[in-house]
Amino acid sequence: MSARMPVVFVSHGAPDALLKAPDAVACWREIGQQAPEPAAILVVSAHWEARQPTASLSGAPQTMHDFAGFPEELYRMQYRAPGAPALAERAVSLLSAAGLAADLHPSRGLDHGAWAPLSAMYPQANVPVTQLSLARNTGAAAHVALGQALAPLREESVLIVASGAITHNFGWLDWHAEGDQAPLLQARMFTNWVAERLAAQDVSALLAYRSAPYGADAHPSEEHFLPLFVALGAARGDTPLRYRPHFAYGGLAMDAYVWRGVTQAS
Repeated sequence: MSARMPVVFVSHGAPDALLKAPDAVACWREIGQQAPEPAAILVVSAHWEARQPTASLSGAPQTMHDFAGFPEELYRMQYRAPGAPALAERAVSLLSAAGLAADLHPSRGLDHGAWAPLSAMYPQANVPVTQLSLARNTGAAAHVALGQALAPLREESVLIVASGAITHNFGWLDWHAEGDQAPLLQARMFTNWVAERLAAQDVSALLAYRSAPYGADAHPSEEHFLPLFVALGAARGDTPLRYRPHFAYGGLAMDAYVWRGVTQAS
């Protein structure tokens, strides 16, 4: 028997989540502990956009500290997982076979949307990982199609991790908020709406999320929501399990979702 790998979506929060969002870090750790051991990981992060989906060929991905103004401790963190160039080539092959233009990057490292959650999920950094970009200016439906094209990787012991945000409006954030502070009403309402639509597998409603209550406000720009649509496409109708860590800074929903794989006859 072989296991179809799950698909994971995490809200990675602010760059200091590893220091200031212990509930989310515990959630990421639990997801990693409960998933079958992957042969490799493909991460789609909100922090890499390219003209077309692009996968990194790096054999030793650099830990990118792609942020400023945070505690010095963050800049000393390193995630030294081996790269997965063969997986990068396989992902591009699948996208091309689905009629989606795709490209390879010779050396792109892991941004904080990738290495922050992976640091909790796989702290030993012993699973090969490559990162795949979003496709700039193509929209939600295009990213569902991208995920659908990548779905066969689940049968190849590859864990697909989509890293973004359920809410991403800096105007909603209280940088002095405590961990147990009640979240902003608008953030909570949109987050619960997303949860309801995901539970109902209502992809059409999710694609029209900007018409939902506070949908356009939750994402003034949509790059942080697009990884969720990649996960939806790769999930291929599996039912998601919702994790509900505390909101960060009062307005950043830290929800995570896991679409569980099923056991397949070998």
